[in-house]
Amino acid sequence: MLDTAKEQDVKTMMAELGNRAKSAALILATASSDAKNQALKSAAENLWQTRQHIMSENEKDMIAAVANGISSAFLDRLKLNEDRIKDMMNGLKAIAELEDPVGDVIANWDRPNGLNISRVRTPLGVIGVIFESRPNVTADAGALCLKSGNAVILRGGSDSYYSSRAIHESLVKGLKQAGLPAEVIQIVPTTDRAAVGEMLTGLNNCVDVIVPRGGRSLVERVQCDARVPVFAHLEGLCHVYVDKSADMQMTIDIVLNAKMRRTGICGSAETLLVDKAVAQTHLQPILEALRNTKCEIRGDDEVVALFSEANTAIEADWTTEYLDSIISAKLVDGIDGAIAHIQKYSSSHTECVIAEDNDVVEKFFNEVDSAILLHNASTQFADGGEFGMGAEIGIATGKMHARGPVGVEQLTSFKYLVRGNGQTRP
Repeated sequence: MLDTAKEQDVKTMMAELGNRAKSAALILATASSDAKNQALKSAAENLWQTRQHIMSENEKDMIAAVANGISSAFLDRLKLNEDRIKDMMNGLKAIAELEDPVGDVIANWDRPNGLNISRVRTPLGVIGVIFESRPNVTADAGALCLKSGNAVILRGGSDSYYSSRAIHESLVKGLKQAGLPAEVIQIVPTTDRAAVGEMLTGLNNCVDVIVPRGGRSLVERVQCDARVPVFAHLEGLCHVYVDKSADMQMTIDIVLNAKMRRTGICGSAETLLVDKAVAQTHLQPILEALRNTKCEIRGDDEVVALFSEANTAIEADWTTEYLDSIISAKLVDGIDGAIAHIQKYSSSHTECVIAEDNDVVEKFFNEVDSAILLHNASTQFADGGEFGMGAEIGIATGKMHARGPVGVEQLTSFKYLVRGNGQTRP
């Protein structure tokens, strides 16, 4: 594989990236909304105009991935076609249309002594994004950081090496066309894993936050080794609970979409929980619908007894993010049983309740503590674009600063502006 930094010391190279990003961040922090929006719109047009080149570069990554025996779910995440490039283009345009969060007054109040205090959004500074396989993250992360006034250093996985760089070229061209520094969006020009280690050190205080997007091993390493704050989730172990009050056809539609629309994304449902009260009426039609779409079903003993084509689940199935056409299924004692199972096994990403009983829905919303909770809607809506954020840099499952889809607002901090007219403190 081509490595443009092959003979350069990784530590020195990364330090230079950090310094350039920090300098660019200072310029971007005071850039006009018009300049940022122009860069995004130009980048979007550049993506579409160079789509053949991007797909050609992506084909190099696909060929290598197939040769390496990569799973079908991984290949789906890696693959780019015209529709997906159009989605990226539209995502950039949508982000350009969002309100600029920088300078937004979150709160304003007056004190009895005459002081006026404002809490105002500010950029975080420099964001390091470490991701695997999904080349579209290059566009999403770059655009969101730009809109929120942050410089970004992108480090994609070796599997998406060529695709990510082709996309990055369009972003940089957009920055230049808008008169903004090209260093606002940089990509690490090496596949050497030592570059990740350098990013996690904070690059001599140049990086303000790290966002990992990838598998458990990557996220665990980042959370363990990072010396700067991290926005992350380990995995999307998403549950769908079917209550006895659920509408049958709605349930089938939602479950099929939640599991099978795209099995390789973090919002894909991995565990199906069904109220025992409707096991005889609801379970078989739901599982037959899944089986007809070639989804493997792994059930507990009660599920297997009622649906002979299900394989027997083992303990590991309740903690596995399949990212494939596989779902685990379990019968539970109503809403209390569902909540107990979710509390034990959930990764705090996304959960869904299908029910017509409002008391059940309110109990689910009040007692389940995951970043995203849905009622009568597919878990695949767990996406910043679907939330009206234009796109997302990831789904954060922690409880500090950002939670759920991380969009432009979540990529800002704030400062206090205090205005007086001569006050002194006694």
